[in-house]
Amino acid sequence: MPRIPIAVLASGQGSNLQALLEWAATDDAAGRVVLVVSNRADAGALVRARAAGVQLAVLADGDGDALLDKLREHRIRLVVLAGYLRKIPAPVIEAFRGSILNIHPALLPAFGGPGMYGHHVHEAVIASGVKVSGATVHIVDEQYDKGPIMAQFPVPVRPGDSAETLAERVLEVEHRLLPAVVSAFCRRLDAEEPTPAGLYVAADQFVLSLFPEKDLDAALVAD
Repeated sequence: MPRIPIAVLASGQGSNLQALLEWAATDDAAGRVVLVVSNRADAGALVRARAAGVQLAVLADGDGDALLDKLREHRIRLVVLAGYLRKIPAPVIEAFRGSILNIHPALLPAFGGPGMYGHHVHEAVIASGVKVSGATVHIVDEQYDKGPIMAQFPVPVRPGDSAETLAERVLEVEHRLLPAVVSAFCRRLDAEEPTPAGLYVAADQFVLSLFPEKDLDAALVAD
Protein backbone atom coordinates (compact mmCIF):
# COMPACT_ATOMS: atom_id res chain seq x y z
CA MET A 1 0.00 0.00 0.00
CA PRO A 2 1.45 3.43 -0.92
CA ARG A 3 2.23 5.52 2.13
CA ILE A 4 0.74 8.99 2.50
CA PRO A 5 3.51 11.66 2.41
CA ILE A 6 3.45 13.76 5.58
CA ALA A 7 5.07 17.07 6.50
CA VAL A 8 5.64 17.83 10.19
CA LEU A 9 6.00 21.43 11.35
CA ALA A 10 7.79 21.90 14.68
CA SER A 11 9.42 24.74 16.61
CA GLY A 12 10.87 22.91 19.60
CA GLN A 13 12.61 19.72 20.65
CA GLY A 14 10.42 17.50 18.52
CA SER A 15 9.37 14.71 20.86
CA ASN A 16 6.02 14.41 19.07
CA LEU A 17 7.92 14.34 15.78
CA GLN A 18 9.97 11.47 17.21
CA ALA A 19 6.78 9.58 18.05
CA LEU A 20 5.62 10.03 14.46
CA LEU A 21 8.98 8.93 13.05
CA GLU A 22 8.87 5.77 15.16
CA TRP A 23 5.31 5.05 14.02
CA ALA A 24 6.25 5.67 10.37
CA ALA A 25 9.13 3.19 10.68
CA THR A 26 6.74 0.32 11.44
CA ASP A 27 5.88 -2.11 8.66
CA ASP A 28 2.16 -1.38 8.60
CA ALA A 29 2.30 2.44 8.85
CA ALA A 30 -0.05 4.12 6.38
CA GLY A 31 2.08 7.26 6.15
CA ARG A 32 5.68 8.42 6.03
CA VAL A 33 7.31 11.63 7.22
CA VAL A 34 9.08 13.08 4.18
CA LEU A 35 9.56 16.70 5.28
CA VAL A 36 10.16 18.54 8.55
CA VAL A 37 9.77 22.32 8.61
CA SER A 38 10.72 24.70 11.41
CA ASN A 39 10.77 28.44 11.94
CA ARG A 40 13.88 28.03 14.11
CA ALA A 41 17.29 26.94 12.85
CA ASP A 42 18.20 25.66 16.33
CA ALA A 43 15.07 23.53 16.83
CA GLY A 44 15.76 20.09 18.23
CA ALA A 45 13.20 18.72 15.78
CA LEU A 46 15.66 19.37 12.96
CA VAL A 47 18.27 17.21 14.69
CA ARG A 48 15.74 14.39 14.87
CA ALA A 49 14.87 14.88 11.21
CA ARG A 50 18.51 14.67 10.15
CA ALA A 51 19.04 11.54 12.23
CA ALA A 52 16.08 9.92 10.49
CA GLY A 53 17.23 10.96 7.03
CA VAL A 54 14.19 13.19 6.49
CA GLN A 55 14.36 16.31 4.33
CA LEU A 56 14.15 19.53 6.34
CA ALA A 57 13.61 23.24 5.80
CA VAL A 58 13.90 26.36 7.93
CA LEU A 59 11.46 29.04 6.80
CA ALA A 60 10.90 32.57 8.00
CA ASP A 61 7.79 33.26 10.07
CA GLY A 62 4.73 33.97 7.96
CA ASP A 63 6.33 33.02 4.64
CA GLY A 64 3.26 31.25 3.31
CA ASP A 65 4.44 31.13 -0.29
CA ALA A 66 7.72 29.41 0.59
CA LEU A 67 5.94 26.92 2.86
CA LEU A 68 3.36 26.13 0.20
CA ASP A 69 6.10 25.64 -2.38
CA LYS A 70 7.91 23.17 -0.10
CA LEU A 71 4.75 21.21 0.60
CA ARG A 72 3.95 20.95 -3.09
CA GLU A 73 7.54 20.07 -3.98
CA HIS A 74 7.34 17.04 -1.72
CA ARG A 75 3.78 16.14 -2.81
CA ILE A 76 2.54 16.38 0.76
CA ARG A 77 -0.99 15.17 1.47
CA LEU A 78 -1.08 15.63 5.25
CA VAL A 79 0.46 18.40 7.36
CA VAL A 80 0.95 17.80 11.09
CA LEU A 81 1.77 20.56 13.57
CA ALA A 82 3.81 19.11 16.43
CA GLY A 83 4.71 21.99 18.71
CA TYR A 84 4.72 24.55 15.90
CA LEU A 85 4.41 27.99 17.48
CA ARG A 86 3.40 30.05 14.49
CA LYS A 87 0.05 30.62 12.82
CA ILE A 88 -0.32 28.81 9.51
CA PRO A 89 -0.63 31.31 6.64
CA ALA A 90 -4.03 31.49 4.97
CA PRO A 91 -2.84 30.25 1.54
CA VAL A 92 -1.52 27.05 3.15
CA ILE A 93 -4.76 26.45 5.06
CA GLU A 94 -6.76 26.95 1.90
CA ALA A 95 -4.58 24.62 -0.15
CA PHE A 96 -4.64 21.88 2.52
CA ARG A 97 -8.04 22.55 4.06
CA GLY A 98 -9.14 19.58 6.14
CA SER A 99 -5.70 17.97 5.95
CA ILE A 100 -3.76 19.92 8.60
CA LEU A 101 -3.68 18.42 12.11
CA ASN A 102 -2.47 19.95 15.37
CA ILE A 103 -1.77 18.42 18.80
CA HIS A 104 -2.75 20.67 21.73
CA PRO A 105 -1.82 19.96 25.39
CA ALA A 106 -5.28 20.46 26.89
CA LEU A 107 -8.88 19.42 26.35
CA LEU A 108 -10.13 21.95 23.81
CA PRO A 109 -12.13 24.14 23.62
CA ALA A 110 -10.82 24.93 27.12
CA PHE A 111 -7.35 26.46 27.43
CA GLY A 112 -6.88 27.22 23.75
CA GLY A 113 -6.39 30.33 21.64
CA PRO A 114 -3.62 32.88 21.07
CA GLY A 115 -0.74 32.58 23.55
CA MET A 116 -1.93 29.23 24.87
CA TYR A 117 0.94 26.88 24.21
CA GLY A 118 3.43 24.83 26.21
CA HIS A 119 3.83 25.79 29.86
CA HIS A 120 1.30 28.63 29.48
CA VAL A 121 -1.43 26.02 28.97
CA HIS A 122 -0.43 23.92 31.96
CA GLU A 123 -0.09 26.96 34.23
CA ALA A 124 -3.58 28.09 33.24
CA VAL A 125 -4.99 24.60 33.84
CA ILE A 126 -3.52 24.43 37.35
CA ALA A 127 -4.58 27.99 38.20
CA SER A 128 -8.16 27.21 37.15
CA GLY A 129 -8.51 24.39 39.68
CA VAL A 130 -9.88 21.85 37.19
CA LYS A 131 -9.29 18.17 38.00
CA VAL A 132 -8.77 16.87 34.46
CA SER A 133 -6.63 18.07 31.58
CA GLY A 134 -5.43 16.07 28.58
CA ALA A 135 -4.48 16.22 24.92
CA THR A 136 -6.46 17.11 21.79
CA VAL A 137 -5.84 16.47 18.11
CA HIS A 138 -7.83 18.78 15.87
CA ILE A 139 -8.08 20.08 12.32
CA VAL A 140 -6.38 23.45 11.78
CA ASP A 141 -8.35 26.33 10.32
CA GLU A 142 -7.96 30.10 10.28
CA GLN A 143 -8.48 30.50 14.05
CA TYR A 144 -6.19 29.27 16.81
CA ASP A 145 -7.40 25.94 18.25
CA LYS A 146 -10.93 26.28 16.83
CA GLY A 147 -10.95 23.58 14.15
CA PRO A 148 -12.98 20.34 14.44
CA ILE A 149 -11.73 18.00 17.15
CA MET A 150 -10.52 14.61 15.93
CA ALA A 151 -9.76 12.95 19.27
CA GLN A 152 -9.02 13.70 22.92
CA PHE A 153 -7.66 11.79 25.88
CA PRO A 154 -7.80 12.83 29.56
CA VAL A 155 -5.01 13.28 32.07
CA PRO A 156 -5.69 13.91 35.78
CA VAL A 157 -4.51 17.10 37.44
CA ARG A 158 -3.07 15.90 40.74
CA PRO A 159 -2.72 17.77 44.04
CA GLY A 160 0.63 19.51 44.12
CA ASP A 161 1.11 19.41 40.35
CA SER A 162 3.37 22.00 38.77
CA ALA A 163 3.24 22.97 35.12
CA GLU A 164 6.28 20.74 34.61
CA THR A 165 4.86 17.61 36.25
CA LEU A 166 1.51 17.98 34.47
CA ALA A 167 3.29 18.58 31.16
CA GLU A 168 5.21 15.32 31.53
CA ARG A 169 2.04 13.26 31.89
CA VAL A 170 0.22 15.08 29.10
CA LEU A 171 3.18 14.59 26.79
CA GLU A 172 3.10 10.84 27.37
CA VAL A 173 -0.49 10.84 26.12
CA GLU A 174 0.39 13.07 23.16
CA HIS A 175 3.02 10.56 22.06
CA ARG A 176 0.33 7.85 21.89
CA LEU A 177 -2.60 9.90 20.62
CA LEU A 178 -0.96 11.80 17.76
CA PRO A 179 0.44 8.79 15.85
CA ALA A 180 -2.86 6.95 16.30
CA VAL A 181 -4.89 9.80 14.83
CA VAL A 182 -2.38 10.38 12.02
CA SER A 183 -2.52 6.67 11.20
CA ALA A 184 -6.32 6.70 11.01
CA PHE A 185 -6.25 9.90 8.96
CA CYS A 186 -3.76 8.44 6.48
CA ARG A 187 -5.93 5.37 5.99
CA ARG A 188 -8.88 7.62 5.21
CA LEU A 189 -6.80 9.57 2.71
CA ASP A 190 -5.60 6.34 1.12
CA ALA A 191 -9.25 5.34 0.71
CA GLU A 192 -9.77 8.65 -1.14
CA GLU A 193 -11.83 10.21 1.61
CA PRO A 194 -10.14 13.64 1.82
CA THR A 195 -12.38 14.85 4.68
CA PRO A 196 -12.55 12.13 7.34
CA ALA A 197 -15.87 13.35 8.74
CA GLY A 198 -16.57 9.99 10.30
CA LEU A 199 -13.85 10.61 12.85
CA TYR A 200 -15.51 13.85 13.93
CA VAL A 201 -18.81 12.12 14.56
CA ALA A 202 -17.32 9.10 16.30
CA ALA A 203 -14.56 10.80 18.25
CA ASP A 204 -15.44 9.12 21.57
CA GLN A 205 -15.59 5.66 20.02
CA PHE A 206 -12.39 6.35 18.11
CA VAL A 207 -10.47 7.18 21.30
CA LEU A 208 -11.89 4.20 23.16
CA SER A 209 -10.86 1.93 20.32
CA LEU A 210 -7.30 3.21 20.69
CA PHE A 211 -7.19 2.98 24.47
CA PRO A 212 -9.03 0.12 26.24
CA GLU A 213 -11.55 1.19 28.87
CA LYS A 214 -9.26 0.02 31.67
CA ASP A 215 -6.63 2.47 30.39
CA LEU A 216 -9.21 5.25 30.19
CA ASP A 217 -10.27 4.57 33.78
CA ALA A 218 -6.65 4.48 34.92
CA ALA A 219 -5.96 7.81 33.24
CA LEU A 220 -8.55 9.47 35.46
CA VAL A 221 -7.38 8.00 38.77
CA ALA A 222 -4.90 10.19 40.63
CA ASP A 223 -2.16 8.56 42.68
